[in-house]
Order: sequence, then C-alpha cells, then structure tokens
Amino acid sequence: MSFTKKVSQGVMSAALGLSLIGGGTFAYFSDSVETHNTFAAGTLDLELNPKAVVNISNIKPGDEIFREFTLENNGSLNISKVLLDTKYNVKDANSNNNGDDLAKHIKVTIMYNTSSATNPIVETTLYDLQNQQPDITQIDTLNGPIPDGILAGNKEKIFVLFEFVDNGQDQNHFQGDKLQVNWTFNAQQEAGTYHDDTDENSN
Repeated sequence: MSFTKKVSQGVMSAALGLSLIGGGTFAYFSDSVETHNTFAAGTLDLELNPKAVVNISNIKPGDEIFREFTLENNGSLNISKVLLDTKYNVKDANSNNNGDDLAKHIKVTIMYNTSSATNPIVETTLYDLQNQQPDITQIDTLNGPIPDGILAGNKEKIFVLFEFVDNGQDQNHFQGDKLQVNWTFNAQQEAGTYHDDTDENSN
C-alpha cells in the first residue's frame, strides 16, 4: 500500500473517530416542565345613583336645594379617591348680566356621610369649584383631611346642598337665566402593591 493511501485512510479514520466523539456529546439526559401563568387585570367600575344629582327650576335668591346620591364601586379593585370635575354653562336669558356670573351666587356644600356624622368636604361657590378637583370621598377633620376611598363592592352616600345666596343686593339681572352643570366623577385606583409568593411556593 502506498504511503499516500495509508495517510488518506488514517485521516478518514481520525475524522470518523471525531464524528463519533462529537456525536456522543449530544447523548445526555434531559427533562422539561411547562408553567402556565396568568395576569388578569382588575376593574374599576364607578356607578352614580341617581344619574342626575339636581334638576330644578324657578329658583330664587335664598333658596336651598338639598340632594343625596350614592357612589357605588362595582369593580374588583378598591377605589382610593373620586375626583370631582365641574363644568357649567350659563344661559343669559336677557343678555343683561354685564359680566356677572350666576355661578358666583350658587354656594355648593358637599358632605360625606360617616356612621357618626356628616362631614363637609367642599364648601365653595360653583364658580370656584370649576377650578378645583376635590376628592369627595375624603373626610375633613380638625387634624386635616383623611382619605377614605371606596372598597370594592361597597358604596358611599354623598350629600350636597346648593344655595342661591341672597347677597342683599339687586340680583334681578339673573331672572330667567339657566345654569347647566356637568359633574364628572373620576375614580382612581389604589397604588400598586408588590406581590411576593415565595413563602407560599416554598411549601
């Protein structure tokens, strides 16, 4: 056998040996397990009952209108606060208000009903309320405001008093005017929390 042929056979044998060794590196035990994970988002569902808080005509200076309504948390998440957004529009029937705003003469007092007492949350004019976003589930106390919110599945009763303030001056220019008020109640969730199930899974 020639030297060249012997060398060729030696190279082929070495290559075959390497391929067998290489193939052997894949012959290991293996195992796997599959997990099924779910992230289900909770819901915020705020309901107002009744839908219209106040609808009244023929009011005059000195009149007071008392109403109550209920905020219901029908979602699965706790509500930390309910912010009140106020927008209004005055229809000047006789175009004689001369820059005066009927909303400046309407006093609004919003009260939160607790088990022991009724606590004022907001006490201002409707005009000033448009520039505020009070949390109407926040209880006022002598020591400062205490947040309350609405737990999932719970409801809170809110009282509101509207007063057409008689300022002892001429308010005749408001006769026949109409004040349309839109209230939007914006519910906000509680802050997110860290969930650590290590102790539970270790068992």
